[in-house]
Amino acid sequence: MTDPAITRAPYAADPFRHGGREFVVSRDGAEPGERRGPRSEFQRDRDRIVHSMSFRRLKSKTQVFIAPDGDHYRTRLTHSLEVAQIGRVLARALGLDEDLTEALCLAHDLGHPPFGHAGEDALSEALSPYGGFCHNAHALRTVMRLESPYPAHDGLNLTWDLLEGLAKHNGPVAEATWALAELDAAFPLALDTWPSLEAQIAAVADDIAYDNHDIDDGLRAGFLELDQLLALDFLADQWRAVERRFPHAPRDRLMRELVRDQIGLMVNDVLAHTRAQTSGIGSVAEVRGAGRQLAGFSPAMATQERVLKDFMYRELYYHPEQTAAAERARAVVAQLFAAYADDARLMPPEWQARLPAAHPERARVIADFIAGMSDRFAMQCFAQIFGERPVGLINV
Repeated sequence: MTDPAITRAPYAADPFRHGGREFVVSRDGAEPGERRGPRSEFQRDRDRIVHSMSFRRLKSKTQVFIAPDGDHYRTRLTHSLEVAQIGRVLARALGLDEDLTEALCLAHDLGHPPFGHAGEDALSEALSPYGGFCHNAHALRTVMRLESPYPAHDGLNLTWDLLEGLAKHNGPVAEATWALAELDAAFPLALDTWPSLEAQIAAVADDIAYDNHDIDDGLRAGFLELDQLLALDFLADQWRAVERRFPHAPRDRLMRELVRDQIGLMVNDVLAHTRAQTSGIGSVAEVRGAGRQLAGFSPAMATQERVLKDFMYRELYYHPEQTAAAERARAVVAQLFAAYADDARLMPPEWQARLPAAHPERARVIADFIAGMSDRFAMQCFAQIFGERPVGLINV
């Protein structure tokens, strides 16, 4: 059993020694030293994310299935909450800063446009003459420039540690896209180094969540069959163990137990491997200077995880019905971009007012507007412009 009184690791991020915030606001305007309740700086980051409009819009953004009718399918919001739950467990067991880990998990998908990767592909193509579109860089653009509830500055003014973790939770950034390059120039994020262990844990928590929860949704929707999953030896072994433990339980409960067991195996593997990798690491500076990933799967589990991902792409993400819906969603986003580029009066007045006169800035602001849309709002805008609701998108 895990000791509830886990000590703080020497390589944990410290909310009292964070890297600062981009904007230092005078005492009259609140910020430094301001306390709306007894919170650490990383807790304030988390709360700013949770209370943001961008976070709320995740409730209607695609995770696997585009604009699902069913109440039980995951969206970007429920996925982010599940990632945060796994991230908190890992951070607590490793003695890391749980609040920073949770904030990173909650914010990691804020840059996704409507319809998930189909929407991202459409925006990438539309912006190809203007530097392209990257959902990870757009998450930074969202929290640093677009989500602006405060009178004294743009953005949420999150700590350097949070922004650094968002920018490079998958590792050092060799070539920054235009959006990330602009933000890094304004508030340097040391893009060439590895991030904190909290950021590395947030990244692996994301993998654990969607690897397993997408199985759950795929089975529920009928896009995956149990027999397909059992063709993977490591899942077949898990299934037999579940059947032995619960020989009389209904199959649907056994399948959910299989998913839980697989999550548990992955979590325990990450804990064991990360503890081994961090042996001798004495500070967060040493984490960033290690020159390699310290938190993640063991080589054996990483191999299994790649096999599982390949299976999910082949059988679920590229399922014929999924690809047909994704192509239609991509067309919706492309048509919206073309319509706004042709006639900015179709955009809300507040967006018209901020629209630059020339490209590339003009195209990028149009993309900002579309990227912030939920699936349902995008379909609503499409219907208002073209006189018909897009078909072929709601597939479960």
